[in-house]
Formats: sequence, structure tokens, C-alpha cells
Amino acid sequence: MSRLQTRFAELKEQNRAALVTFVTAGDPSYDTSLAILKGLPAAGADVIELGMPFTDPMADGPAIQLANIRALGAKQNLAKTLQMVREFREGNQETPLVLMGYFNPIHMYGVPRFIADAKEAGVDGLIVVDLPPEHNGELCDPAQAAGLDFIRLTTPTTDDVRLPTVLNGSSGFVYYVSVAGVTGAGAATLEHVEEAVARLRRHTDLPISIGFGIRTPEQAASIARLADGVVVGSALIDHIANATSPEQAVDGVLSLCSALAEGVRKARIS
Repeated sequence: MSRLQTRFAELKEQNRAALVTFVTAGDPSYDTSLAILKGLPAAGADVIELGMPFTDPMADGPAIQLANIRALGAKQNLAKTLQMVREFREGNQETPLVLMGYFNPIHMYGVPRFIADAKEAGVDGLIVVDLPPEHNGELCDPAQAAGLDFIRLTTPTTDDVRLPTVLNGSSGFVYYVSVAGVTGAGAATLEHVEEAVARLRRHTDLPISIGFGIRTPEQAASIARLADGVVVGSALIDHIANATSPEQAVDGVLSLCSALAEGVRKARIS
């Protein structure tokens, strides 16, 4: 089994959801970003999404857009992001790590080279926001053939007609975007999330993770009662944006991660 399959199977046995954390590689600098990345598992992150910096992140709200700008300003690129994964893997072989971003940097890097290097570095899966299933041959199919999971986004506007097409070729988990908007913008009602999870479960056996708009341990706990995973990104990145030193950035992200993890872990304890 892949690291993602193993982790979600373990958590299912424990009757709890996964805390999935998102940070942008190289934000605010390579060394600080690597320190955050290395600290996330001990702080309670079950799965890590690592953003590949890009100039035009169309699905992301202001917090993650600014994280991309900071990372690119610090000279982060795809080669450095893969090196960051290699350094992370030197001390951690268990935590699933997924690269999230857009197709342009991968296309420029070269798809075959990217897949080979990502696999060698220790990447477990990919979320490529702007590559629909009609283009599976571009990246999804060769990535999965190499052993990399390909995780799809589904949204409130993905209807039952479209959903089977979106889920075709999906693996690892399904990422449900709980609000019709960009990252960090508002939060869905629990009733809406419950209905969405029930509908997705009729179409797939993959674990379902919910993201966009989750900021507090209480919100994370509420989602953790309904879904297999809880994704938090913008709230963590805000700590980087507001920090006055690298140490404060690391401490802020890891402290919030610990609080979120505690909320998720207690969510199903009656």
C-alpha cells in the first residue's frame, strides 16, 4: 500500500480523521519553510500538502497568493521544492506528502523528469488544480503508473453527472472544496458538508478530505466528525505572514497545528 493508503487505513482503525496541513514551499525562506515542514508531523499533521510556488495561483485566496509571492521572492523553484522533500524524507519515512499546485511549473520542468524526480524525492501524490480529467494523459496517467497518487478536487458545483468523470483516475483521497470560492474565504455549513460527503460516498470508496475555510480547532473537530480528513492551509500561513522572525513563524505554525490536531483527535470521542 502507498503511504496515503496506509495512513488513512490506520486512522480508520483508530476511528478518527486525518489532519491534512498545507504550507507553501519556500515561504518565507527555504530554511524556515524546511523547519516548519520537518516539525509538522510531531505537531500532529497526519498528511502534508506542500505547495509548489506559482505566479498565478487561481484557486487561492490572498493568504496563499502572498505566500507564493514570498516564496518566489526568496528564489524558491520546483527543483528546490523537490530538494526540500528529500531533506524532509531524511528524517521521516512515514508521513504522506503531497505536492499541490498548478501544471505550468511541472510542464516547464518536463513531465517525465518531474515524475521521476518527485518519486525519487519521496513524494506520495499530486494535486494539480488546473488539470481536468480530460487531460489525464498529460500527467495523471503517467504519474499513477509511476506510483504517485493523483488527488482530485471536487466542489459544491460538481454535479452527479460530472462527478464520475472527475473521480475517474482519482487515487489517494478526494479533496472536497467546501465553499464555492478561493482558499481562506468563508466556511460551509455543517449541514452542507454532511450532504456533500454523503453524496461523494455514493460515488467513491476513497477517503474524503474537506478543505477551504477551516481555521480553528473547533471547526476542524466539526469537520472531523463527518469526513476522513480535515485540510487547513490559510490559517497556518497567516502565522508565517504575521511573524516578525523565522522562529516566530515556525512556532506559530506548529502551535496552531498542535491545537488543530487535538481538536481532530478528540472529535469522535463521545
